[in-house]
Amino acid sequence: MKTWLAALAFAVLTTGACAQTPPLTDVDARAQTRKITAVRIILVGDSTTAVQSGWGGAFCADHVTSFAACLNLARGGRSSYSYRAEGSWDIALAEMRSGSYAKTWVLIQFGHNDQPGKAGRSTNLQTEFPAFLRQYVSDVRSAGAIPVLVTPLTRRGFKDGQLQDDLAPWAAATRQIAADMQVPLIDLYARSRQVVQALGPVQAMTLAQASPPPERVAAAETGTTISAPVSTPAKAPTPFDQMAFAKPSFDDTHLGKTGAAAISGLVSEELSKAVPELRPYIIP
Repeated sequence: MKTWLAALAFAVLTTGACAQTPPLTDVDARAQTRKITAVRIILVGDSTTAVQSGWGGAFCADHVTSFAACLNLARGGRSSYSYRAEGSWDIALAEMRSGSYAKTWVLIQFGHNDQPGKAGRSTNLQTEFPAFLRQYVSDVRSAGAIPVLVTPLTRRGFKDGQLQDDLAPWAAATRQIAADMQVPLIDLYARSRQVVQALGPVQAMTLAQASPPPERVAAAETGTTISAPVSTPAKAPTPFDQMAFAKPSFDDTHLGKTGAAAISGLVSEELSKAVPELRPYIIP
């Protein structure tokens, strides 16, 4: 009797198992794979955008999803003129034309080294700087990509507790070109000035690459910073372009890890507003 019941139970279980829908094979699952849509963001600019000394490295590392390739082609010491003249822009254009990305956006930020006194790099604010920026925009569009203009990052010099406004004309020129050519704009100058002014002369020093020397702190505590460079021992010349390498020292321009994290966060916020299509790819 027990043997008969056992045989019956086995038959029922076997019949039920055979009636179930067979699981998908690996081949079936692969056939249902949906193709992804990936985009690309290219950064172009000077040291305030470049890796190690600007916001670009932190932006690419922490503020884009895995469905957005982020390529930082900013180089230290470059102006809107020298970046093009040395061939860096040709490299960027080649990147825009390559690959199988659905769309490519190019963020362009210049101004610091376009100011007077930068030998071999300065540009005329009324004629050359606007003309160069306009050409960048036209070139990006011709390459099939989408330009985004970025006003320069503020410096962090204070006088009587007020943040100095030395890059305002270059920021204004960038805004005007964005308006004239209908280009999305990230007004980093305005946003970074708000943040730095709120921090004040002493706390703003935490955004730098290195800790300030005591005399710089003492000056900042009075509300007026001093920008005289700290003397360093002379080094033997090398065959490398020193402007391409970060110099981890204290100044009122470049960013350390804390500064890069803060400013790249501003860029991600503003980029999401300026280019709504990029929001799914941006991490605030």
